[in-house]
Amino acid sequence: MKNCILIGVAGGSGSGKTTVAHNLVKAFKSEDAVLVEQDAYYKELTNLTIEEKAAVNFDHPDSIEFDLLREHLTKLVNGESIDRPIYDFTTHSRKEGCVKIHPSKIIIVEGILIFAVPEIRELFDVKIFVDTDADEMILRRIERDMTERGRSFESVKNQYLKTVKPMYLEFCEPSKRYADVIIPRGGENKVAIGMVTSNLKRFLQKGVLG
Repeated sequence: MKNCILIGVAGGSGSGKTTVAHNLVKAFKSEDAVLVEQDAYYKELTNLTIEEKAAVNFDHPDSIEFDLLREHLTKLVNGESIDRPIYDFTTHSRKEGCVKIHPSKIIIVEGILIFAVPEIRELFDVKIFVDTDADEMILRRIERDMTERGRSFESVKNQYLKTVKPMYLEFCEPSKRYADVIIPRGGENKVAIGMVTSNLKRFLQKGVLG
């Protein structure tokens, strides 16, 4: 019997997976659930210029430091705290400092590629895939990148056509077959999120994890 349950929440960019993950965390006491974001583990590109960093394919698995993510998840499962990196999307680099994350009964990990990488996928007790219409995903991404990350429409469009869509089709979408639960319509699907939450609460009440 384990002391915690590790849950993966995957889906395309703009699918609503972050909303789903945050809603799951908020359904529990702060000491009972924590969230780890795949995006915090983008590799440090210290030797590249800003222009070169912007041209990197950030939707390919090679852009993520999955070895460190696996190390951190293993530590959390074993009851150890971690120092999660802080990634700055405007400069495409890690900030100084870190975020201390303590072990918890429910550990939720969200990211586009977490089911596409076997070494990460095999860690999860429950795998949730957020499945959203492609048109909705691109519209959400445009709005997010322009309002939150200060990018131009042209830049978002070019990146989507060059890397985001091809990488989604090559890595993310095929990983849906590994999911235990598929949530359509993203964070708007309160019924599905409620069902998942209820099952997790039952696990906690019974003390049955894993």
